[in-house]
Amino acid sequence: MVPTASAVAKMWMQTSGYKTRVYPRISPDSTRGFTLLEILLVLTIIGMASVLIIPNLSTLESRSFSTQVRELTALLNHGRRMAVVSGQPAATTLVTGIDQQAKELKPPRNSVGTWESQNTTVEFIDSTGTETLVETLLAVTFFPEGGSTGGIIRLSQDEQEINISVDPFSGRVAILEDAP
Repeated sequence: MVPTASAVAKMWMQTSGYKTRVYPRISPDSTRGFTLLEILLVLTIIGMASVLIIPNLSTLESRSFSTQVRELTALLNHGRRMAVVSGQPAATTLVTGIDQQAKELKPPRNSVGTWESQNTTVEFIDSTGTETLVETLLAVTFFPEGGSTGGIIRLSQDEQEINISVDPFSGRVAILEDAP
């Protein structure tokens, strides 16, 4: 009878002096915890994420300010479109004092939207050049033929300042790069 391959291997291992080790089987209950490699990998990922996130935290306020400017500009443009499309005057309302007094004030009946300031100072410069600090409520009305109660809306927060122009004749809304 010819020996099988496994029988030959066993005989060879016995004659060569090589001893086979028998490892105990590891049950799923006995493998608890994390390996050092897994812990180091997680710490590396957290470190890389913090390097990317922490420098951006300082610009969060500027992002929120630019977001407020975009929201107000979009709301003003929406008011202008609604006036032209509906054939009725449409107002965009700006609420600056988020306190009880401002909540009690009601926006105009023809208001198409309300923008609420978040720690932003709002000044309004009308077409005659008179500057007014808006303490509670400001309504910019757009008319169907394209005009508006226009002027310049100056928003400022910390060191940031931006001017939004609403043309009294055409009702066009634009962000001004230079202060008037």
